[in-house]
Amino acid sequence: MNIPLEDNFTDVIGKAQRGLEISDSDLAKKARLDASAIRKLRRGHYDELALFRVAPVLGLGARALADLAQNEYRPEVREIDGLTMFNTPYHDMTVNAFLVWDPESHEAIAFDTGADCRPILDRVKRDKLTVKLSLLTHAHPDHIADLSRLKTQTGAPVYISEREAAFGAETISEGHEFNVGNLNVKALLTWGHSRGGMTFFVTGLARPIAVVGDSIFAGSMGGGNVSYKEALKNNVEKILTLPDETIICPGHGPMTTVGEEKAHNPFFVGRI
Repeated sequence: MNIPLEDNFTDVIGKAQRGLEISDSDLAKKARLDASAIRKLRRGHYDELALFRVAPVLGLGARALADLAQNEYRPEVREIDGLTMFNTPYHDMTVNAFLVWDPESHEAIAFDTGADCRPILDRVKRDKLTVKLSLLTHAHPDHIADLSRLKTQTGAPVYISEREAAFGAETISEGHEFNVGNLNVKALLTWGHSRGGMTFFVTGLARPIAVVGDSIFAGSMGGGNVSYKEALKNNVEKILTLPDETIICPGHGPMTTVGEEKAHNPFFVGRI
């Protein structure tokens, strides 16, 4: 599944600016650049000198940002036995949902619904899986758009952070654990993009998995809509401290790993 990166370098700059509340004029002054240079960067014009001056002002890794601008970063992470990603269109974007299952017991967990959960249901039927529970990373509409159908068709209970709400979902707090077959799932509160954003850390397959919602994307992160500071802090302390081989399953864009994002994500290079 060839899914493009969710954000380009201008998106990263914009998210950092908004999070830090730095205007274009302030950014130009702090980076010792003309305002026109900032406007060109924001329009997608690659200027290495301007980018390398802007990056430290915004707390971004300059080399990683330059690689993103020159399309030199692309994580190549494949699905493993027991993990499948579903990518469905939602208005002018696409959104991911995931199915994780124990290959021995065929007991499964659905993570979010995407815009349309029919591909999840088709895979469940094809592989004779039993969905034991559904876990929601957060309550933004693109991630729970087909929740009613998923719950009705699977009969599985649905859980979401106690800091958010979704119709028909029970609430859990950070640290809550689930066991499904040989799988263990631990809930980590990674709020900042949303009030109750959850990351679900799954062990029991060939590699650990972190279903992160919009907390982190390959080469970027979700906007700090609630708190940019807390989003960065939670991502660094709760996701990027997981084992490097952990597969990151984001709400948008391709899958990646903890090791890849520590080395190549402009928001996090130098913070670990």
